[in-house]
Amino acid sequence: MVVPSLSATSQSLRFSFSITPSPSRTLPKQPLPKSSVRLSRYVPLLKPISAVKTEVSVPDERKPPIFPTVGGPNVEAIEADKVTEAELKENGFRSTRRTKIVCTIGPRTCGFEELEALAVGGMNVARINMCHGTREWHRQVIERVRRLNAEKGFAVAVMMDTQGSEIHMGDLGGAASAKAEDGEHWTFTVRPFDVNFPERTISVNYDGFAEDVKVGDELLVDGGMVRFVVTEKIGPDVSCCCTDPGLLLPRANLTFWRNGSLVRERNAMLPTLSSKDWLDIDFGIAEGIDFIAVSFVKSAEVIKHLKSYIATQSTESTCKFYLTVMTIFVQPCSNIAVIAKIESIDSLKHLEEIISASDGAMVARGDLGAQIPLEQVPSVQKRIVELGRKFDKPVIVASQLLESMIEYPIPTRAEVADVSEAVGQQADALMLSGESAMGQYPEKALAVLRSVSLRIERWWREEKHRAALEPLTMPSSVCGGVPEEMCNAAVKMANKLKADALFVYTKTGHMASLLSRGRPDCPIFAFTTMPSVRRRLNLQWGLMPFSLSLSDDMESNLNRAFSLLKARGMINSGGLIIVVSDKLRSIQVINVP
Repeated sequence: MVVPSLSATSQSLRFSFSITPSPSRTLPKQPLPKSSVRLSRYVPLLKPISAVKTEVSVPDERKPPIFPTVGGPNVEAIEADKVTEAELKENGFRSTRRTKIVCTIGPRTCGFEELEALAVGGMNVARINMCHGTREWHRQVIERVRRLNAEKGFAVAVMMDTQGSEIHMGDLGGAASAKAEDGEHWTFTVRPFDVNFPERTISVNYDGFAEDVKVGDELLVDGGMVRFVVTEKIGPDVSCCCTDPGLLLPRANLTFWRNGSLVRERNAMLPTLSSKDWLDIDFGIAEGIDFIAVSFVKSAEVIKHLKSYIATQSTESTCKFYLTVMTIFVQPCSNIAVIAKIESIDSLKHLEEIISASDGAMVARGDLGAQIPLEQVPSVQKRIVELGRKFDKPVIVASQLLESMIEYPIPTRAEVADVSEAVGQQADALMLSGESAMGQYPEKALAVLRSVSLRIERWWREEKHRAALEPLTMPSSVCGGVPEEMCNAAVKMANKLKADALFVYTKTGHMASLLSRGRPDCPIFAFTTMPSVRRRLNLQWGLMPFSLSLSDDMESNLNRAFSLLKARGMINSGGLIIVVSDKLRSIQVINVP
């Protein structure tokens, strides 16, 4: 039974919750782990050594490096995202952006300066797509993102997207793209070409492709961006005539239709994770990425199996070693969050089970639209966003948000309306794909997502659309209980009292996630000791994650946070704050001193 109690002081109103029968009994204090190692501020740091990559290189020592410390950040400092800090100083609490942005990194944006420009523009998560590039190329991108966070004060997370086992095209012989014109004849083949591709020939990754297709079948590239009709089969080669012209991109998804229906028997037999995917996953674990997005998920079992594998690998590789001039210390490995990409008919059949088992979901509308009627995509998107909130899992809306900005400096009005709809549905994040990976205007595309998000969020708050949101209850299969009730109450209090912000002190990020689930009017300041938790929280709606050393004394934590934030101009005296703690299971209503 949950029994609330209430106490008041001259400065604050405190609500505490107990799950014991007696209201007078309090929960015992659990001390946070403390580090026995202290490091001086300007000790040069060498690169982390992992079980897979053992070479050590010395970074540029022209200026003192910033490095992680054991057990969390410096006791006297608070780490805040540079863009968040600027927004708070310039616009105040209620004008900060709540919808997060994921940017796919490609040839146009892989340099350090380009990555910094994206981070300044509002990128919260950098996505690397294992369909393209080598592992060494991806390693360099990850290292640059980590360096950007350390040197420039960002908290950009890294997401790795697996290739998956669906049928797709090859690399087009190294070409960046190829144009298929109306009436042209192209050959799709399973034969390997090491160097020279014959003209208008495309390789296919599925060995049984020539056997499965029939003359008269329609072949759709990327869900219909280009369309062919099969005219002839000669051994391993399939000759096709282009009926809808368009641009062919490397490793584009292929589907074939017969008599108006998707032919999917063979696709259903392919494994979700290929041998290449498992090698890529090992690479991601070794590099310490924050998210793995699994392509073409067919069932919850795949997600459970991968999460179990990640946990096992993290246990075996219990730490990464950092070598300094003075000492050696260890940093515990963190779990990697698993994102389920919803992009096939099989995913929709087991949608609730998949989302419940995962750590988040991505609405991959491009591939999804190739397997279901186009008119069904908007309703499926809305359902996935709602299920994400129901199960307390972040949802990313992806694919073709600003597709025209790959070539043009401004989006179409229809694209802006599409983005507005996703923001209005209160999805956690929006994702740029080709727009940021290879587009001509990646920074402008990012600026469009940011400005549209801010405007729609402000309109949503002004119009009181939160009243239309039905209160959510955790499913019985998900552990809610006291933390859920606390966070629901805190969100209601914050909205009713028009609080300036919600503060949450959390070790794992769970309480912060539950507050985000409630979609409060005010921003949520999430304080944690773990840099990895801080980065993962940067994907979730409305959360502003901070790294702060936490003590056993909650009042001391609160006073220190107020002092450090005020010193940097991020909050002002007199502001009304709702404070939630997962350690003490309490809610405080307090004015900033």
